[in-house]
Amino acid sequence: MLGMTLVKRRLFLAPLCVMFAAEPAFAAAPATPLTILLAGDSTMAEKLPEKRPETGWGEHLLEQFRAGTVTIDNRAKNGRSTRTFIGEGRWQALLDATRPGDVVLIQFGHNDASENKPDRYTPPADYVRNLARFVADVRERKAVPVLLTPVARRRFDEAGRLRPSHGVYPDLVRELAMSDHVPLVDLERRSSALLQETGAETSKKLFLWVAPGTNPNYPEGVADNTHFSPEGAQRVAREFALALCGVDVALKDRLRQPCAP
Repeated sequence: MLGMTLVKRRLFLAPLCVMFAAEPAFAAAPATPLTILLAGDSTMAEKLPEKRPETGWGEHLLEQFRAGTVTIDNRAKNGRSTRTFIGEGRWQALLDATRPGDVVLIQFGHNDASENKPDRYTPPADYVRNLARFVADVRERKAVPVLLTPVARRRFDEAGRLRPSHGVYPDLVRELAMSDHVPLVDLERRSSALLQETGAETSKKLFLWVAPGTNPNYPEGVADNTHFSPEGAQRVAREFALALCGVDVALKDRLRQPCAP
């Protein structure tokens, strides 16, 4: 009788052992990689060797996600506004590469707002029309558009308060996102909070501040309060990931650091 009982227990436990042994392998299996396409300006773009250590935050986007779950197609370019991104055929090229289910991050504003640079300036009404076109085009491809407000520049007043630097443009993005029901990552507010917390002096390390004689790309040095250092780009990419947790996009389920419940 005892022998029969042991046999029955072994027969019962065997499938359980197989099930539990297989569970870790199933849980660890990566999801099908999802493509994230980036449309934007220099703050997001991949840099040429002669521009280093200038770094776009899009270059640090991949590390925010679990290995093997996303691929990044960074088509952002220095100096581009919504108008020139369209005019140069860059938007059409991005659309041609977009497949159903892809996610397209759209971040413009730095150059659109540059009234003193007619080669790139885009009046507010045209800026909204261009963004609305981007959203409609992506949706027509059955992909997911995500609007981003432009990242903040490092501009502090004498009292150490960060000054806004993009005029009405960030609010135009927010209004369009609300009216057209587009997922929004408010990177201007998040990067502004990051700079304010870091402080006027310490925040220099987040930007392209290079002392004279320390880098062959900038022999005279540079004090650039728009473009990021590697550390700054990494911090902004992390701010994007944190903000993504509050956005209704499936992409957030692939983040390396899970969103808080």
